[in-house]
Amino acid sequence: MYFQYGDTEINYLKCKDKKLAWAIEQIGHIERKLDANLFAAVVRHIVGQQISSKAQATVWARLEARLKDVTPLAVHHAASAQELQGLGMSLRKAEYIKDFADKIVSGDFDLQAVEQMSDAEAITALSSLKGIGKWTAEMILLFCLQRPDILSYDDLAIQRGLRMLYHHRKITRELFNKYQKRYSPYGSTAAIYLWAIAGGAIEGMKDYAPAKKR
Repeated sequence: MYFQYGDTEINYLKCKDKKLAWAIEQIGHIERKLDANLFAAVVRHIVGQQISSKAQATVWARLEARLKDVTPLAVHHAASAQELQGLGMSLRKAEYIKDFADKIVSGDFDLQAVEQMSDAEAITALSSLKGIGKWTAEMILLFCLQRPDILSYDDLAIQRGLRMLYHHRKITRELFNKYQKRYSPYGSTAAIYLWAIAGGAIEGMKDYAPAKKR
């Protein structure tokens, strides 16, 4: 399952921004996988914090093998924080995951309600959980809930993509807000292309950030 976008989003962004239009033409359609299960998506993001994608995949595979199905009840009943730690994550992450599952099982946190909230409300609700910051909440909104207008200032690759596409040395908050407003209401589609640009999808593009002093 992939993030859904099409002619409506692409044509809008192309009309709004000539440089992005050029990049979209160069790159073509992008398929970005989704996390359809909201609970599993949150847990996966907690697991993946500050480790490589390969390490995240390894720990996640162990978690799935241990629980069979990564659900609040499975985590609540079948695994202690120490057991989760034994799968290759830090104890702190294990405690965050246990706390999250326990809150859902007890009714202290209504995860399904998040799906009906506005972007701002959902980010606030998810950020109230231990181990979930604003950036993680934004990624969950984009890659799990398919919200159409998520462009994260805290995402370093987004900033890199903006620098590369528009030849900026630095992306200030004010500058970011200008592009966010320009791309809205299809910021998520723009984000997918900026990530691709940052990852080297267009040969010859470079990052204009000043070189770090040694």
